[in-house]
Amino acid sequence: MVSRVLFSGQLTFPAKPPREAPIAPLTPSRNVLSFSLRSSVDRFAMRIVKAASFTRTVAKVDEEAISRKKLAVFVSGGGSNFKKIHEGCLGGSVQGDLVLLVTNKKDCGGADYARSNGIPVLLFPKPKRESSDGLSPTELVDVLREYGVDFVLLAGYLKLIPAELVKAFPKRILNIHPALLPAFGGKGLYGMRVHKAVLASGARYSGPTIHFVDEEYDTGRILAQSAVRVVANDTPEELAKRVLDEEHKLYVEVVAAICEERIKWREDGVPLIQSKDNPDDYY
Repeated sequence: MVSRVLFSGQLTFPAKPPREAPIAPLTPSRNVLSFSLRSSVDRFAMRIVKAASFTRTVAKVDEEAISRKKLAVFVSGGGSNFKKIHEGCLGGSVQGDLVLLVTNKKDCGGADYARSNGIPVLLFPKPKRESSDGLSPTELVDVLREYGVDFVLLAGYLKLIPAELVKAFPKRILNIHPALLPAFGGKGLYGMRVHKAVLASGARYSGPTIHFVDEEYDTGRILAQSAVRVVANDTPEELAKRVLDEEHKLYVEVVAAICEERIKWREDGVPLIQSKDNPDDYY
């Protein structure tokens, strides 16, 4: 297959076949919602965690026995979360490698950053009004498989993920949304629109949500959240900045957990993250 792609260097398909990331189901005996507060001068962030006690003990994750995961990131804009994840990979906090950047805007800041760091850039979907080297959904899946991609990470990607990709990578596609889902999500709610909606509602808290991706907007299973207090007389821009700061921290933490195979699924379909320091704790 000859794929028509945009990239920063020669696009070469590795011979190694794709790998399936192991996911282990677990059975909890209870589920508790706990909070931890961090305060500063006029604001604080509240991390929402789902803690669970399980009926069996799981051995501590052996990082040396786990191979580095191959990651593909989708962006539509500046890609600040993409950059933070890349920094985590280079710095060792994330046991993975960014092998592809997919975008619907070939000249966006995230694409420029990828090219400057030697990461191939693919255009998806194909623009409707111009001939291009963009990919079809089937071609995109083929390229991701050829590169042996383990996980797909959406970081400000504004297009709906096609069903072909969701089916090809079940429980292996994540998205970050700048509000506490299931509130303030869905088609048309993205970027500054989300923060304006939060302020207009009178909500006292907002913050990022990381969830698995299904075939709809923002409806997949929630994996992690961080709550940020809405300050009196906040502007959308001020709230957006505080939420984005939390996004940068939370996404790197979650990607690190995925690469270390610390995502466990309860029997009712709720995903949990196993603590790195204490394998008996989940959140």
